[in-house]
Amino acid sequence: MIRIQTIDTEMPDLPQQEVKDWLCDVAASYNKKVGELYYLFCSDDYLYKMNVDKLGHDFLTDIITFPLNDCEVFLSGEFYISIDRIRDNAGIFGKTFTDELHRVMAHGLLHLCGFKDKSDDEAAVMRLQEEKALSMRDNWL
Repeated sequence: MIRIQTIDTEMPDLPQQEVKDWLCDVAASYNKKVGELYYLFCSDDYLYKMNVDKLGHDFLTDIITFPLNDCEVFLSGEFYISIDRIRDNAGIFGKTFTDELHRVMAHGLLHLCGFKDKSDDEAAVMRLQEEKALSMRDNWL
């Protein structure tokens, strides 16, 4: 089950069922199944406060991922995504808002699949996996 909700921002124009199908397809490509995934769209202010309060990080971010289980096969987690960061980063990286939103949604799922991005090498692998996920999107969107 995948739920997409807003906290303190407007819901972006998103073909929700197609996005959910795509994300399930991404999980399946790593031999994973979707358990319960919650995509929660919010503002920079909301996510900044969460980043400081929950993680002790004093900076803006586009996504925070919280795993909800330790299961190797069934992925469950909460993804808090700043729509403000998505919009700003899309401009910085020369991408559309939709492409950047989908990249970040896949990014959170990839964390649950076991990919990390703390080191330069891990970040490079994560970028490749994001591109793989985005290429799969064309089957659904």
